Amino acid sequence: MFSFQSKWRYFFMFLGIQLVVMALLSREGYQKRVNYFIRIFRKSEHGRNNSGLALGGDVYANLTHLSKTHLHRDDMPYCPLKSPLIAGPIHVSFPSGLSLAQVQRKNPLVVRGGRYRPPDCEARHRTAIIIPHRHREHHLKFLLYYLHPFLQRQQVTYGIYVIHQAGNYTFNRAKLMNVGFREAMKEEDWDCLFFHDVDLIPEDDRNTYTCDANPKHAAIAMDKFGYKLPYKMYFGGVSALSPEHYLKMNGFPNNYWGWGGEDDDIGIRVSLAGMYITRPSLKVGRYKMIKHKLDEGNGVNPKRFNMLARTRQTWKLDGMNTAEYEVLSKVYLPLYTNITVNIGTEEGLKALPKPPPSIAKASPNSAPKQPAKPPADTPIKLKEVHIEKKSAS
Repeated sequence: MFSFQSKWRYFFMFLGIQLVVMALLSREGYQKRVNYFIRIFRKSEHGRNNSGLALGGDVYANLTHLSKTHLHRDDMPYCPLKSPLIAGPIHVSFPSGLSLAQVQRKNPLVVRGGRYRPPDCEARHRTAIIIPHRHREHHLKFLLYYLHPFLQRQQVTYGIYVIHQAGNYTFNRAKLMNVGFREAMKEEDWDCLFFHDVDLIPEDDRNTYTCDANPKHAAIAMDKFGYKLPYKMYFGGVSALSPEHYLKMNGFPNNYWGWGGEDDDIGIRVSLAGMYITRPSLKVGRYKMIKHKLDEGNGVNPKRFNMLARTRQTWKLDGMNTAEYEVLSKVYLPLYTNITVNIGTEEGLKALPKPPPSIAKASPNSAPKQPAKPPADTPIKLKEVHIEKKSAS
């Protein structure tokens, strides 16, 4: 007859044998489950940055298979509602030594003037990019490096316009955007216009550059603000309007000379025109800013707060209906269309001072030199010296 202790001994032996058998039977499945969670952990560790968001990939990665020849337009299907080329987060860095020639080689389907259309489908959207600019060529080449493939992955037809303010008078970003809207719409019937600061690089191609039913603020999460919206009515950095939105709010103010104020004025105009601001999510509307000091000729506008207090009285009197400027040149470059304009000063539109004539004298025995002929691929410069004026309605 078994003692009480013997019974417990046999019980634990039987229990141990059962556990061993269960472990042997489930060993393969157990290892698979453990390895699965280990892979997830490692992937999340290596694929995320300090903010906990997934690190991005190469912005050119999905474009290498695109055909370099366009199909016949009559036989071309519409592009999908959601582009299969969109991949999400983009890795953004600013390598030294980047040149516009390198950017051009990376974008063989971009044609003269910075135009692009998908080679294998008919785009559902036509977007113009308007970039106010002066003396920011270093930033511009980085923006073009990322923006061209970013837009191509979204399968939109697009054109890029750089609106360059001539002269040394105080910079006026909003007035340059008025110029950009008018000059871009002269060339093509765009259904959406993105007004884009030259120093902001998009970090996620799910942030689609198409218009919504209301004005869109795309740059909701900039790194300089900790990837957060600084305040509710902020409308700066990158924003989008359809032509209907633009006309409804009378475009942008022309009288904000210097840094600050115009973004808030534009946001107020959206509300006064009976519209509201739409935005992507904080995870999608992310932008990295190219660090720089405040530009010379773009000091802080000391009048901005007083001007903002009067927007309700001035928005119908100052905007697209009073935009006054002179187009000095339009150059169709390989990666963008450059439009140089004289937008005047606070005192109005005046002719820019001409450079002093050369005082160098030619040798009396030397024949005058003939101007060298430009190569066949030299961009054509169209002189469009005219003044656009409209009276206030």
